[in-house]
Amino acid sequence: MPPLPDAPTCFELLARMALIRRFEEEAGRQYQRAKAGGFLHLAIGEEATIVGTTSVMRSDDYLIGTYRTHGHAIARGTDPRRIMAELFGRVDGTSGGRGGSMHIFDAERRFMGGYGIVGGNLPLAAGLALSSQYRGEDTVTVCMFGDGASNTGNFGETMNLAALWKLPVLFLVENNLYGMGTAVERHSAQTDLSQKAEGYGIPGRRVDGMDVIAVREGVAAGLRTAREAQRPTLLEAFTYRFRGHSAADPEVYRKREEVEEWREKDPIENFARRCVGEGVLGEREVREARELAEQEVAAAVEFAEASPEPPLDTMYENLYAFTDYPGGWYAVDERSPEPHRGEQEAEMPARARELAEAGAAYAEIEDDGPRPNPALQGDPVEGHARSEEAEEALNASEPGAVGEDA
Repeated sequence: MPPLPDAPTCFELLARMALIRRFEEEAGRQYQRAKAGGFLHLAIGEEATIVGTTSVMRSDDYLIGTYRTHGHAIARGTDPRRIMAELFGRVDGTSGGRGGSMHIFDAERRFMGGYGIVGGNLPLAAGLALSSQYRGEDTVTVCMFGDGASNTGNFGETMNLAALWKLPVLFLVENNLYGMGTAVERHSAQTDLSQKAEGYGIPGRRVDGMDVIAVREGVAAGLRTAREAQRPTLLEAFTYRFRGHSAADPEVYRKREEVEEWREKDPIENFARRCVGEGVLGEREVREARELAEQEVAAAVEFAEASPEPPLDTMYENLYAFTDYPGGWYAVDERSPEPHRGEQEAEMPARARELAEAGAAYAEIEDDGPRPNPALQGDPVEGHARSEEAEEALNASEPGAVGEDA
């Protein structure tokens, strides 16, 4: 077992984990009160993996996660009040109330966000690491993702580029044993996820994700490799979420006994007991850490409640495509050789109108019975008479007359 660091470090680790736990509990409660909307993914039980990782990162390193990232932002130093305000959809949130739970972001602290697409953060992490390399900086990117993301195409492509370009990045799999509701042995042929990048030349190792000190040591080694050797590594942290995949998860895929067994490995309780048992911290410091967490979360809720909602007339601000020039297309109509804006159907090109009218006329063919199975009876059009209007429209829109060789 790795030795404990000094008392101030242990207190900070404990206090940060306690804050994340209390924040997540309160976020779940506010979600039930309908104060927080959208989706909500809690990381209760995974605090040691989060805090152990961020505690050894430099302030100028980059961190990027997926959609279970309230704790990641808190661990990087983002004000819990702003995170709670974001969950509430208020203007003082980290993204002005527009991102919600799944898209927490804090560029100032180089937390480059959570992303709702499974595995979507992997290539972005490679891009961040490439930018560090390109600028000659010794900053490292830490990319944290779930076990399910290791099965996506983005995973293989990113591992290949990271190894090929020797990028300064640490990939960390938060393996909580379930990809949504599917056990890891049912969704991954290789259940030792630390080996899944070795074919690309990226070494991997496993750590106990319920032990904050073990995570610290594993991540610190990976950061050194990235920073000094300019080489990516893959770290698999075994952890467990005590709550469902999301707030709407009925958890029918795992037994209560399994959850209770993992609760015995609670990363906060076990770390507190160890600190007290080895004389590094006293019971008073443990209580203080919990009380501070309680106070900060209460203040976060009060702040979020007081923060105003974004005015309705700001709804279209900061949209990528909502501009006068060059003018983004909300939809594309490709029913003609000249694609046009889907929202400007009334101004479609003449050729598009002809083809649209031909299709509409064809759709008016009267149905004189069940359509034949084309696999058994040939072209389903055979035996169905077209109206004169449909015949004329189709003849006008085809290169050659219907029924003739072109």
